[in-house]
Amino acid sequence: MATVIRNADVVVAWDTSEKQHTYLTGGDLAYDGGTLTFVGRNYAGPAEEEIDGRGLLVMPGLVNIHSHPSSEPMNKGLIDEIGSPGFYNSSLYEYLPIFRAEGEAASHCVRVALSELLLSGVTTVADLSMAHPGWLDLLAESGMRVCLAPMFRSARWYTKNGHVVEYEWDEGAGEKAMEEALRLVERAQQHECGRLFGMVVPAQIDTCSAGLLKESSQEAKARGLSWQIHAAQSVTEFHEITRRHGLTPIGWLDSLGLLNDRAIIGHGIFLDDHPSTRWHTDTDLGRLAETGTTVAHCPTVFARRGITMKTFGRYKRRGVNMGLGTDTYPHNMLDEMRLAAYLARTQATDPRSVTTNELFEAATIGGARALGRDDIGRLAPGCRADLVLVDADHPRMKPSYDPVRSLIYSAGDRAVKAVYVDGQKVVQDGEVLTMDFRAAAAALDEAQKRMVPGVPERDWAHRPAERISPPTFRWS
Repeated sequence: MATVIRNADVVVAWDTSEKQHTYLTGGDLAYDGGTLTFVGRNYAGPAEEEIDGRGLLVMPGLVNIHSHPSSEPMNKGLIDEIGSPGFYNSSLYEYLPIFRAEGEAASHCVRVALSELLLSGVTTVADLSMAHPGWLDLLAESGMRVCLAPMFRSARWYTKNGHVVEYEWDEGAGEKAMEEALRLVERAQQHECGRLFGMVVPAQIDTCSAGLLKESSQEAKARGLSWQIHAAQSVTEFHEITRRHGLTPIGWLDSLGLLNDRAIIGHGIFLDDHPSTRWHTDTDLGRLAETGTTVAHCPTVFARRGITMKTFGRYKRRGVNMGLGTDTYPHNMLDEMRLAAYLARTQATDPRSVTTNELFEAATIGGARALGRDDIGRLAPGCRADLVLVDADHPRMKPSYDPVRSLIYSAGDRAVKAVYVDGQKVVQDGEVLTMDFRAAAAALDEAQKRMVPGVPERDWAHRPAERISPPTFRWS
């Protein structure tokens, strides 16, 4: 059924000749069968349904290339103010393993995270998770376009004292887990919803053998898939890799031939010239740019620990393809974009160090490029009808000198009126239409209450949650 959005106040349209987004005033946008057929003015084609575009900003759905929906929502309220002093304030090694979603809690986490993403205008997300029951059908239920990214590794990390990371290696188990992940990706691509696709994800650079990394990269290339790994994400990891190999994390990946235009580095903060990890080389940023490797930037999870990239704008100026993700809660892409801008400018002490154009590109075409997709992240004929309709008349969108700036820096998700994926409406007036967000949030709350008493059993020092993460105020 052909649908037209007619006479929108503003359309963030794709200028094919200039290869960039542009503001189109008084624009029409038509789609049929989930595919855009027209973006311009004065549409005269067929239309079984018409949507009045007056008072609307129409923009492409946002593309999130790094997220952990099956686990992160469980951490709300628990890890906002904690960081391990013995691990340079990272919470990866000491705290994340003890606050974990298990059993049916994972499905509640997924519904909460994906609902939050949809409400903030995300139509495509990469879900980096460990496999869990019903995963594919749950993602399909959301109505989103999802890149299934099952993680696998050769070792697990743990600590016995809060300042040394130890690794328990089982390379055979890593190989088996990769094979299972690849089968899961194949099933995802065959799913009847038609909106699932895949990625190959060895979990972390310090938990994967060189053999597993190279083999997984080869599998990704053979299948035409993107490949992603967490790397340069902590000072501890940086030192571990230099100790093992005499190379930085980025340098070691490059030496293995793993950096390319379908490779994504999750986080990529601690390069050889970062002040916290200053190495004797100054080549990491150049390696990323020259190989076409993407960096998935997720500022919130690190800002909580007093850590940040140095800096987003610097990576862009060197030619690194940047994408954005919501590694942690809240799963709000508009919030993530705003924080990315403010941290970049603060770190560079320069308000011109990154532009809103560059941020919006990272959240759309930069992410799409990393996923190997030229049919999402832009509004042009032939692309998927993944749309966000913003209430341009919302009080927080006024004044309207620059509507995308007003959305990112002022209105946020409060002004998101509707979201479409493949031309199907999945959000309307602040309500997710495909999942019961409120019920999932309530169920997750109960699951967290059941999880918290078991924290001492999982913690190396057997501390209760109240000691690790004291409440803001004393309960009485």
